[in-house]
Amino acid sequence: MALFFDAEWFDARLAERGLTREALAAVSGMTPSDLTLAFKDQRELSAAEVAVFAEMLGVSAAEIAAHAGVSTPAPDGGGLEARVTQLEARVARLEALADDHARASGDSTFPSPLAGEGGGEADG
Repeated sequence: MALFFDAEWFDARLAERGLTREALAAVSGMTPSDLTLAFKDQRELSAAEVAVFAEMLGVSAAEIAAHAGVSTPAPDGGGLEARVTQLEARVARLEALADDHARASGDSTFPSPLAGEGGGEADG
């Protein structure tokens, strides 16, 4: 593990992918100032930032953490696709709860969010 942020390594990975530091900051939700502090080893990356950096640079979160010199544990994997799948499952559970609540309260004005996707209630 690097004991410091390896800016040269990160700049080389960015260049390989045709990306800029600004793009890395924007996608990770960091301000350009925050990213500059990280590159100067004056700010540690969060686990979420490590995950985004890994996704953008096409390497593992563990490799990002090692080159960033962070003590933050690397996320356990899955990347963006796993996060989207988890969010979709949460949305589906929330929609089901909303439908149940609407049916229980007799609120016929509450349309099913899935009405256009074959998930709406039957006429009647």
